[in-house]
Amino acid sequence: MRSLFGSHFLAAVLGGLVVGGSFIALGVADRPRTETIVEEAPVAAQTAANSPSGLTADEIYQRDGPGVVFVRAKLIDQVQSPFDLLHDPESNTSTGSGFLVDRRGDILTNYHLVDGAARSGGVTVEFEDDVVRAANVVAVDQSDDLAVLHVDMSGVPPVLPLTLGDSTSVRVGDPTLTIGNPYGIDRTLTSGIVSALQHEIVASDGLDIDNVIQTEQPIDAGNSGGPLLNAEGRVIGINSQVATTGSGSGQQLSIAVPIDTADEILARVDRSGPVRVAYIGLGGGAGRAGHPGVTIGSVAKGGPAAVAGLRPGDTIERIDGLPVDSINDVLELVTTRSPGQTLSLEVRRGRRVRSLTVVLGSRTAPQPGP
Repeated sequence: MRSLFGSHFLAAVLGGLVVGGSFIALGVADRPRTETIVEEAPVAAQTAANSPSGLTADEIYQRDGPGVVFVRAKLIDQVQSPFDLLHDPESNTSTGSGFLVDRRGDILTNYHLVDGAARSGGVTVEFEDDVVRAANVVAVDQSDDLAVLHVDMSGVPPVLPLTLGDSTSVRVGDPTLTIGNPYGIDRTLTSGIVSALQHEIVASDGLDIDNVIQTEQPIDAGNSGGPLLNAEGRVIGINSQVATTGSGSGQQLSIAVPIDTADEILARVDRSGPVRVAYIGLGGGAGRAGHPGVTIGSVAKGGPAAVAGLRPGDTIERIDGLPVDSINDVLELVTTRSPGQTLSLEVRRGRRVRSLTVVLGSRTAPQPGP
């Protein structure tokens, strides 16, 4: 299987796709509510008579648009990844799209949108009519660039979850639709076709995502995490990246992770109990004036830090290569991870610096408010 980014393509990773100049001219500072349809021949020609679902593109948009949400993540940990162009270093936020997959309030989106945000309280989603809800990150799959958010649906106007399709049935030439939030514009619709299959892209952890779907249609960074739909209005992929040709022509190719890849992460979501977030088992602590690191005040007996060998009086200088200067720095970094994930610590004990690995435990997340 050949790699898309290992050939003559240059990754221009905007975490989504690039919309045409008609969007740029709109002025989008305050998330205007604009319903724009950019129709191209393959899907625009679909009518109720010849579409497999009997629905036009507009009818699919009216049905599925309310289930597509605007995702905003406040980043604590500005991580380095192939998607860094998506993050705004001045506001320290990441924005994109997601879509409702069930009536319980589970939302599928891209991992890179929430990477570096607190798993509880660091992400919000916006439905129609300015209905905003805090979201918990309940499952992540960095290797496939996927994440599942959960929101409390009480008080949210009735909205239908999107119907998941079968990405193995996708063929080159199939018409496609995308609903998303390019440049913060509210729920726009674009159309195109499947232009290639069975490529690979690189996830933020350096591993390949196989069998991605390449389309040719005008989409942008705000579409990242949003649904790629087939002509029946079923989700066949999650929009993830853009590639541009290296020929100087400026041609942009849109890349979506196949929806079948999400089966495993959706199956991992625990719907039977409270949401769990990461826990390290450290407390107290003080920074060291004029010196890097934070000296640990207490270590919870039997907790993840204690199991890893940390002791009161140890000084943590770096976590995953990032310097820390207070116990708040440490705890904030922990909130951006999930239970079971690992942290690599550089710890000074006396004159010796050693490397320790902590496997994070779990605790019940605070309940997010509206």
